[in-house]
Amino acid sequence: MASMPPARRRSPSAAPSPDISPADYGPHGSPEAMRQFAQYMQQGMAMQLDAGTRDLLRQELRQELRQDLRDEIVKELQVELREQTRAELREEIKQEIIEAEIKARVDAGLKSRIEAEFKACVEAEVLKRLRVYIKEMEMARRRQFGRSTETSSAQYRLFDEADALAESSSDADDQAELPEENTRTTPRKPAKPRGKRQPLPADLPRVEIVYAMPEDERTCPCGCTMAEIGESVREEIDIIPMQIRVLRHVCKRYACSRGDSAPRTAPTPLQVLPKTNASNNLLAMLLTTKYVDSMPLARFSNVLARCGVNAPRQTLARWVIGAAQALQPIHNLLRDHLLDSPVIHMDETTVQVLKQPNKKTGSPGYMWVQKGGPPDKSVVIYDYDPSRSGKVPLRLLAGWQGYLMTDGYEGYNAVGRTEGVEHLVCWAHARRGFVKVVQASKGKRGRANEAMDMIGRLYGIEREFADATDEARLEARQSRSKAVLAELRDWLDKMLPLVPPKTPLGQALGYLYRYWSRLVRYVERGDLPIDNNRVENAIRPFVVGRKNWLFSDTPAGAHASAVVYSLIETAKANGREPYAWLRHVLQRLPYAKTADDYEALLPWNLSALELVEEAIRA
Repeated sequence: MASMPPARRRSPSAAPSPDISPADYGPHGSPEAMRQFAQYMQQGMAMQLDAGTRDLLRQELRQELRQDLRDEIVKELQVELREQTRAELREEIKQEIIEAEIKARVDAGLKSRIEAEFKACVEAEVLKRLRVYIKEMEMARRRQFGRSTETSSAQYRLFDEADALAESSSDADDQAELPEENTRTTPRKPAKPRGKRQPLPADLPRVEIVYAMPEDERTCPCGCTMAEIGESVREEIDIIPMQIRVLRHVCKRYACSRGDSAPRTAPTPLQVLPKTNASNNLLAMLLTTKYVDSMPLARFSNVLARCGVNAPRQTLARWVIGAAQALQPIHNLLRDHLLDSPVIHMDETTVQVLKQPNKKTGSPGYMWVQKGGPPDKSVVIYDYDPSRSGKVPLRLLAGWQGYLMTDGYEGYNAVGRTEGVEHLVCWAHARRGFVKVVQASKGKRGRANEAMDMIGRLYGIEREFADATDEARLEARQSRSKAVLAELRDWLDKMLPLVPPKTPLGQALGYLYRYWSRLVRYVERGDLPIDNNRVENAIRPFVVGRKNWLFSDTPAGAHASAVVYSLIETAKANGREPYAWLRHVLQRLPYAKTADDYEALLPWNLSALELVEEAIRA
C-alpha cells in the first residue's frame, strides 16, 4: 500500500479536502473519488471568489429568503386573521340577530302596550269630554227650558236673580187617576198645595150672558111659583180673532156757492208714516208682535196674507224703521231722564247685523242696555253700536255722575275711572262661579258651598229689607252685611293659596278677589243695588226675540230695534200694556211739537186703565 503524502497547511478559509489521497484523483480512480474530486474543484473555485461578491450574494439571498419568509408569514397571518375575523363576525352577526330578535319582541310588546295605553288614554279623554259635553248640554237645556234661577237648596232661593213665573199649576185635572184594584202602590210624597186661581183683570170688558129658567119650569111640585133668590156666576176668557179692516178716510170738500173764497177740505187724522197705507194702529200692532211677542216680520207677513193683505217682509221692515225714526224724540227724552238717575245699571249683549260697513258679513254688533230711575219712573234704554270697546259706555254716559253697576267686563273700567263715577260690580256674577262648582260636585258639599252660604246671608239681609227705607237698609248693611263681608274676606284669603287658579273654584276665587273693592261698595249707601239683575231682566226679552228673528239686515234696522225695545221695556217697567201705550203714542205723535208734548206721552204720565179702555173702544 502506498505511503501517505505529507500534510499541507490550509488557510482558515480553505475548504476541507476530501479524505482521499492524490493518487485517487487519477483516471484509474473510483467513481466516488471522481465525484468528490469534482466537488472539491467546485469548492476551490468558490473559495477563489472575492469577499465583496460573496457579501452581495449573501445579501441577495438574505433578501430573497426574508421576502419568502415574509410572504409565508403574511399568508399565515392572513389566514389566521381571516379565521379570527370570520369568528368575530360570526359572533357579531349572531349577537345582532339575537338583539334584533329581542328588539323586535320588545318593540312588539311595547307597541301593543303603548297602543293599549294610548287607547285607554283616548277612551278616558273621550269619556271626559263626553261628560263635559253632557254637563254643558244639561246646563244649556236648563237655561233654555228650566228655571232661570240658580238654586241648590231652599236656602239659596233667597237670592234668585228672578223669581220663577209659577211654582205650581192651577189648571190641573179635576180628577186624578185611581190605581186599579189589587195593585200595589208605593207611598208618594205629599203633593204641593195647588195654587189659588187669580181673578181676571177688572179692566177687561165683560159681556154678561144671563141664563134664566122658563116660567113653566119654575113651578114647584106644591103648585106655587118659585122666586129668584140669587145667582151663580162663572167667568171665562174669550178671545176675538184679529180682524183686519180698511179705513176709508173720506174728506169732504166745500166751496162757496158764490165763488168768493177758496174751497176747503175737512181735516183728517195725521199719519206717522205719510204716503203709506199703514194706519197708526197697524204700526202699533206690528211693533208689538215683533218686539213683545218676538214674531219675525216674515211670520207676521204670513198672518196678514191669511187675511188677504199682501205686505211683504221688506215693506214691513221699512214701516218698522220709519216708525222708530218717528219715535226717536221719545227715546231721546227717556235718555235725559236716565242721566238724571243717581244709579245706572248697564250691560251689553250681541246682535248680528248682516250688512255692516267696514266689517265682515255677519259680524256681531252689540246692544248696550242701561236702566235707571226711581221705581215709579223706571227707564230702560237700548243703544246699538258695532263695537264693544270701552269708548261706547264713555259716549253713552258722557257728562253723567253717579254709581254705575256692571258685571266684571273690563270695557266699563274707563267709565269707572271718570271723575264723579263710582263703579260697582254685581254680586250675582261673583256668585255664579261658585254655583257652577256646586252643580259639578253632584251634591257633595265642598268649599264652594261655604262661599255660597255667606253670599246667601248677604242676599238674605237684602231680601229682609227690600221694602224698608234707604236709611233702615243702610243701617242693616252697616251692622250686619259688613260683618258677613269681613268673614267672607278672611275665608277668601285662606283659600287663595290652597286652590289652583285655573280650576273652576280657583277662577271663582280669582273673580271674587279681583273685584272685591267694587263688590263691597254697595254697603256705603242704602239706595245702592247689590247686583245687576235689574238690567239683566230688561235684556231677557231681547235675547228671546233674537232667537226668533236671529239678525238685523242693516245698522238702520238695529238702531230701529234699539229705539222700539227702549220704549216697550220702559212701558213694561212702569206697568203699562205695550200695545195700548204704543197705540196711544202713535195716535198723538204726529201732533207733538214741543218737549212738553212729548213729555205727556211718557208711560208714567198716562193711566194704565185709561190706555186699555182707549184701546178697547177703538
